[in-house]
Parts: sequence; C-alpha cells; structure tokens
Amino acid sequence: MPNFCAAPNCTRKSTQSDLAFFRFPRDPARCQKWVENCRRADLEDKTPDQLNKHYRLCAKHFETSMICRTSPYRTVLRDNAIPTIFDLTSHLNNPHSRHRKRIKELSEDEIRTLKQKKIDETSEQEQKHKEINNSNAQNSNTDVGEEQDEDILPLTLEEKENKEYLKSLFEILILMGKQNIPLDGHEADEVPEGLFTPDNFQALLECRINSGEEVLRKRFETTAVNTLFCSKAQQKQMLEICESCIREETLREVRDSHFFSILTDDVVDIAGEEHLPVLVRFVDEAHNLREEFVGFLPYEADAEMLAMKFHTTITEKWGLNMEYCRGQAYIVSSGFSSKMKVVASRLLEKYPQAVYTLCSSCALNMWLAKSVPVMGVSVALGTIEEVCSFFHRSPQLLLELDNVISVLFQNNEERGKELKEICHSQWTGRHDAFEVLVDLLQALVLCLDGINNDTNIRWNNCIAGRAFVLCSAVTDFDFVVTIVVLKNVLSFTRAFGKNLQGQTSDVFFAASSLTAVLHSLNEVMENIEVYHEFWFEEATNLATKLDIQMKLPGKFRRAHQGNLDSQLTSESYYKEALSVPTVEHIIQELKDIFSEQHLKALKCLSLVPSVMGQLKFNTSEEHHADMYRSDLPNPDTLSAELHCWRIKWKHRGKDIELPSTIYEALHLPDIKFFPNVYALLKVLCILPVMKVENERYENGRKRLKAYLRNTLTDQRSSNLALLNINFDIKHDLDLMVDTYIKLYTTKSELPTDNSETTENT
Repeated sequence: MPNFCAAPNCTRKSTQSDLAFFRFPRDPARCQKWVENCRRADLEDKTPDQLNKHYRLCAKHFETSMICRTSPYRTVLRDNAIPTIFDLTSHLNNPHSRHRKRIKELSEDEIRTLKQKKIDETSEQEQKHKEINNSNAQNSNTDVGEEQDEDILPLTLEEKENKEYLKSLFEILILMGKQNIPLDGHEADEVPEGLFTPDNFQALLECRINSGEEVLRKRFETTAVNTLFCSKAQQKQMLEICESCIREETLREVRDSHFFSILTDDVVDIAGEEHLPVLVRFVDEAHNLREEFVGFLPYEADAEMLAMKFHTTITEKWGLNMEYCRGQAYIVSSGFSSKMKVVASRLLEKYPQAVYTLCSSCALNMWLAKSVPVMGVSVALGTIEEVCSFFHRSPQLLLELDNVISVLFQNNEERGKELKEICHSQWTGRHDAFEVLVDLLQALVLCLDGINNDTNIRWNNCIAGRAFVLCSAVTDFDFVVTIVVLKNVLSFTRAFGKNLQGQTSDVFFAASSLTAVLHSLNEVMENIEVYHEFWFEEATNLATKLDIQMKLPGKFRRAHQGNLDSQLTSESYYKEALSVPTVEHIIQELKDIFSEQHLKALKCLSLVPSVMGQLKFNTSEEHHADMYRSDLPNPDTLSAELHCWRIKWKHRGKDIELPSTIYEALHLPDIKFFPNVYALLKVLCILPVMKVENERYENGRKRLKAYLRNTLTDQRSSNLALLNINFDIKHDLDLMVDTYIKLYTTKSELPTDNSETTENT
C-alpha cells in the first residue's frame, strides 16, 4: 500500500517518488509541532499513536540539514527534526477544487503568536550558536571541540583507507556467516608439525589480496607469512557488530508493528555451551504474520537467574518494549520445562497481557509429555528420539524396517503401509506418536535385534553397536510401561490438540471443548485404580509378546536393596510412580496453559468471517475483546464497528466466500475501514498458538533447524548463526564500519600503512 504525504497541497506518494517518507513522531511535544506546521485542522484531535500509524510527510518538507542518509537504502531524520517547508497558498489559485487536506485558516492573533514564536526560536538559536562559538574559541583542545571538528573536517586519506580496509573485513565475515563457513580451519592436532595452515578467515583474506584487492594488498604487503591478518579479539568484536546490525533490521520492523510475541525453541549446544534460541512473531506492514529468529540467549541452570537475564536481554540489549508483548511460548525438552515455566510466570507478573500459550509448531501431546516431571518419561522420550534418528541415518536402515513391518502386518496390509509411510517421516512429533510407537514396538525390536545379530555382516560395527544399545533400551519393562501409560493418558487430549493445529474455526471450537477434556481427565484421576489396572495389563501383555521380563526399575531396586517391601508389586509401584503423577501433571498443565485470559483471546476468533458464519452471525466478540481494549485505536466505537463488520458479511453477495483465516481477513482491501477489527485480528494473529498460514513467512524456525542440523557442535557460533539464518536481510556495511570505529578505535589509534596491525601466532 503506498504512502501519501499528509502535507497540504502535496500530492506525492511513495509509488511515484524516490523520496523518503517519515512517520509522525510518537513524542507528544514533537508531534504537536509537526501538526501545527502542517496547518491541518483535521489532525489536531488525533493522538500521536494514530498519527504515527496512519500519516506520513515526505522529505520535501524538511530542511536538508534535518535528514541523514546513512546508506544507499536508509534515510532517517535527526532526533529534533521539524518540518518547516510547506505550500500553504497554491490551493487559492483554484478555489473550486475539492481539497481533501483542508488548510486551517489562522486568525490575526494566531498569526501574531506564530510570528513571535519564530522570532523567539531564531533568537534562541543565534544565542546557542554564539555560546558554541565562544566555547570552541576558548576550549579548542577539549573533547567537544574535537567532536565538532570531526563532523566538519573531511576524512583524511588514512581514515578513508582504514574504512575501506574494515569494510573488506566485514564483507568476509558476512560471507562466512551467510555461507555457514566456520572461522577456524584445521584443528591444531590435524596439522603436521612445522606446517602453518591459516584459519578460514585468514585464507579468504589472502585470497582477496591475491585476486588484486588494492586496499588489503597495500595494508599487508610487508606482513610476515606466519602472522594473523586479524586477531581473534578483533574478529569477535566485528562479529558482534554484524550480529547487532542484522538483528536490528528485524527488531525495527517489530517495533513498527507494535505488538509481538516471544518464542523459544529447544535448548541447543553452541560450542560446548547451552543456549536458548529466541524468535519473535509479528505482523509486518504488508499484513503478513512472520516468525523470525533474533538470537541465542545463554541458558542458566538457576530458573530465577534465567528469568532475569531473559527479560534484561529482550528489553535492554534488544530494545523491545515488553508492554507490547501479547504472547509467549517455550518449546523445550524434558527437564527444562519447569525452568521455562518460571520464566513465563515472572514475565506474566510484570506484563499480564503476555499470555502464556502453546506453540503452534509443537503437537500438544508431545508438549505435555515433555513437561511431565517423571524421570522415566524423560528417559523414554530421549530413547524414542534416538530410535527415530537411528533409522533415518540411511535409506538402507529404513528399508530394513519396512521389510520387518511387511512381515508382521501380512494380515493387515493397510495398517502396515500406513506405518511404513509414518516411519519415513519425523513421526515423533505427531499427535498420535505414542499410539504409533506401541504398534511399531515389535517391528523395532525385531529390526534392531536383526541388525545387531546379522550374520552376513551388512552393517559396520558402529551401526551394529548402536542397534544393540537401542534394542536394550526399548526392551526394558520400564520403557514399555511408560509408553503405554502415556498413550492412554494422552488419548484424552489427542483430538483437542489436533484441532489446535487446524483451521481457525477448529481452534475456536477447541477452546470450548477444553472443559470436556478436563472433565474426562478428572474422572480418570478419581478412578485411577481401575484405569491403571487396564493400562498395566496392556503393558504386561505387550512385554510378554516381546519376551520382556516384568520387573521393577533397576535404579529403584538398587536404592532399596534389602529394604524392599515384600507386598510392593510392579503394578502398585508404577501406579504411584508413573500413572498418578502423570495424570495430575497433565490436568494442571492444561489449566495453566489455557488460562482464562488465553481462552478469552481464542473466543475473539469469532471475528473471522467463516467462524461468524458457522455461528449464524450471532457472536459476542465485544465482551471477550475487553482484554485488548487498550490496544484499539478507537475503543469507543468498537461496538458500532463490530455491528457493521457482522452486517457486512451477513448480507454479502452470493458469489463472495467468507474468509476462513486471520491471514485472509487481514488482506481484505477494505480492512482499513475497520481499524478496531484490524487491531484485534493483528493481536490474535501473533498469539503463538495460531499457526503461520503462509509457510514462506515461517523461515526463522526452519532455517534454525537447518543450521543446527548442518553444523557440527564445536563449529557453531551464535554470531555466525544469526547471519546464516537471516541471510536475506539487508546489511549496511557503512553503518557496521562506523560503529566499529566509534566503539573500538579513536582517531589517534587508526592504523597507518607502516603500523603493526597483526599479531604473531
């Protein structure tokens, strides 16, 4: 959508001009000056937020001294910029024209006041200039004087060459990040003694010198062969600047969008240290829901410390205003979920509207299973992931499993074919993963056992040894009981979770079915003796079928050597140690994740026209939308606007289909005539529980997974990862160079051609 200039008698728009367009400032004092100078009466009653969101002024209305062009594609205003250049008379030549941007006629008193104001401002500026000049004359060697000289004086030849040299270094680092090239080359123990091999950064630098880059050649023509062109400390400084500048491009869009949600993915290992990947969700100017990766956060073992650092990084280091955060979701492995729940609680205490929700990219059942605080469940989930990963190591292993499934399911070929297709996918993330595992368990055991005991020696020792370890793990009775209990408990939430990842209407109606799900689980808890008896019998039958010995866990037996209660049976042990805590936890977790505020937000999905249609246009969004009242541009007109919105779709033409998703509703041509509805849809859209309708805007998570999958643990770098994952974001080399010079060098430290800029290896 083009931007139109709000100035009177100005007809410029962004699609017809290369001029920059600037938003009205949010600062009330500055915004008022802009409005006064525009002389448009219709803008006087609008708030700074409304003006910032809907109105622009083109660069023609500002003095050139007020505009900074930091790069070929970035033009910004100075912090104190005020528009002063306006045409307030040309409309008088054509008095019969319809003038949409009507100019406010000033009275004589107002004219006199404006004139006096300008005289006063001019006097103040002249006085300031005099004071500055006097100060410079008296303190020519002070820091202030030096800074002003630097602003006025052109760059010296040495400074220009240094900037070009730094720009070349930044170009190499950005290339390495985007192409996922690690900084280090060969490991020290891999290089024969006496042979010097440069790291990847230095090798690329030498390549550019050899290919004729004059700036680098001149800098290093006298450098010894066995020296580093750029120290590790300098590389680290430059990488931090690259990371910060690339991240800022995304965060600027997030701030312009106002509202956002915070998400984290599973804890990952970055060069031996645990980190949390952080992503943000927001709706951009083109009304597209985007999920972007913004960086790694060092993981802390202490939950309270983690919560504090999490908040500090987002607000102080990254500059996001958490008052605009409307959702938070965390995907973590077993053992980490309790700590991330503390983080969520601390953020909710400070920002009640940052609703804690499920993440759309994770199946509810798997999310619930990972959060169960039972060691046996954590071990079982880890084993399941390892088994799935093992068979995906090569097509031959999957083919071996296919053959075993074909033999076992000769009498049910349809189910056998379905299981084969499931095995070729990442089935551990499915809603019915535990049902699939129970059906597959016999095939997995036979296949792993066959690989381990293969007489034809088709598999190498590594694969055979791994198969033996996994076979031992899945034939442990504790594993069998755990997966059977999880399968049965989570069967009550399977349909509910599947709907949460469905269409918008499915999510809306799923919110209404939560009461029934909790009722069923509470009934299970009240009759846990009966239910557990059936579950344990199923586990026992499966173990007997696989010739697995029924026994208490080895860890429990070792801890109670000589003190075991003779009346303690395996069935009673697993009831108290597994079934009861699992059911209790899942009930509580569902209540926590689907809080009253979260359910209210999901009820607002009746704004989507297709949901309205299914409800016969008898909806009550206004009651549920109260929680977002402060986010609306015109809250007083919400009721009337919702009425018009319902009437619009209720009496639509026969050939007009009802939009079925928030994405479709946000892209309606006339959505701008419903500002409150647009604001509500925008906030609902960024809730982590809502899936990203257009997959092309879900790049952040996919690229993160690809980076982790394709990069060895000891070669990962949080700085280079951000460059790799966000490879398509524009970067401003001039800004990076200027930032580096400002932070790490001074004029006296700028290296010359003969200065020593390298360090010995």
